Amino acid sequence: MSNLPDEAFRDTIGTIDEGGKRKYIFPKKPSGKFYDYRKWVSYVLLAILVANPFIKINGNQFMMFNILERRFNIFGFPFWPQDFYLFVISMLVGIVFIILFTVVFGRIFCGWICPQTIFLEMVFRRIEYWIDGDRGAQLRLSRQEWNAEKIRKRVIKWIIFFLISFGIANVFLAYLVGSDTLFLMIEQGPIAQASNFIALLIFTGVFYFVFVWFREQVCIIACPYGRLQGVLLDNKSINVAYDFVRGEKEEGRAKFNKKEDRATTGKGDCIDCHQCVHVCPMGIDIRNGTQLECTNCTACIDECDSIMDSVGLPKGLIRYASEDEIVKKEPFKFTARMKGYTAVLFILLSVFVGMLFLRADVQAIILRLPGQLFQHKGDKISNVYTYKIVNKTMKDYNDIHFELIDQKGDIKNVGSEHFKIIKEGISQGTLFIEIDQAILESDKTKVKIGVYNGNELLETTTTNFLGPRSFN
Repeated sequence: MSNLPDEAFRDTIGTIDEGGKRKYIFPKKPSGKFYDYRKWVSYVLLAILVANPFIKINGNQFMMFNILERRFNIFGFPFWPQDFYLFVISMLVGIVFIILFTVVFGRIFCGWICPQTIFLEMVFRRIEYWIDGDRGAQLRLSRQEWNAEKIRKRVIKWIIFFLISFGIANVFLAYLVGSDTLFLMIEQGPIAQASNFIALLIFTGVFYFVFVWFREQVCIIACPYGRLQGVLLDNKSINVAYDFVRGEKEEGRAKFNKKEDRATTGKGDCIDCHQCVHVCPMGIDIRNGTQLECTNCTACIDECDSIMDSVGLPKGLIRYASEDEIVKKEPFKFTARMKGYTAVLFILLSVFVGMLFLRADVQAIILRLPGQLFQHKGDKISNVYTYKIVNKTMKDYNDIHFELIDQKGDIKNVGSEHFKIIKEGISQGTLFIEIDQAILESDKTKVKIGVYNGNELLETTTTNFLGPRSFN
């Protein structure tokens, strides 16, 4: 008779005890092939994450999300409020990519790429192992009274964690306000940059709270992606999975006995050592099946492979596999749903790239002044307009002026006919367009206006020109 676990785990969370209180996790220090791979991936991603806001391409910060000023830089491309449609499409591309990735590979993003997991597992926990020791030492330390040893270790750890949280907060602030503003705050001091300094302290407090106490609860409670995976996963999705067919067999799990031939007893290959549970940073038992809390970090794979190797059983009892592969022995197939998501992703990427190349470095908006009719000026008809020109580049334009492209007429700017727009600057003003009445064919004529810097055409825009109704 199979010794399958009951379904009680589906109504409980591994980090909450029976009384409803938080159960603190003390995971065993992982080791193995996948953990080594994760370390290299994590260090590369950490380097990229820290370097991104301090790298500049053509004077533009590589990555910046300045929500207050509505300025965004993605891969060195600046996005202004006028480019919000591009920003939306780029976010849709990211969402569809994560959805496709989840449908195919489960929640592997959480375990390998998510900044929360990388910082917690590869920075804070590794420091914790260095100061407090492995799982057993941490459990003993948490239970012992507050003596000199415990106070010393806690104070050292909390100070180091605070300094790291402060560093992360500086990087995070550089993403939000720009690295130049961050350096200016360092140069001028916290009093001169009080608002940014207060934000820095708030971010430090948030990160310190998350990585010292809240930890895996972010993935379980706060992160919407964990909830989303329940909708996206199916029997064909590849996850970190326990091979219950092999692990349970006819007689279920049983402790290892080196004197018996396990293959002839009908006992499953799982020796019920609980090492996969002890090493899990989310506190779950992977043998209960795919669970909301699982981040696919592969720590249980490494630990189980090590145990299987030590008792002379084949590795892979816990491995990357789909449920259909375990139950039906079916190889992975790229399903129709996966193909559909791929097609949507390809279409969005094509649209985004096309719009990115068609995007102008200088954007001009010219609109008729509301409530104003045309005016007669001798043989000419005059209309008044307001204009707004946005310079999205990191260079100055010193000789900006307007010219009519497909109509004969004059454009008269209120103020200087030629003016300057500084880098990442905006110029606004008023202008008049005058066209000979004899060449107007209707009471509403569409005119094309060119924005020039010297002889260089930067942008073209169109607007309506009103004139007297023709009775011919």
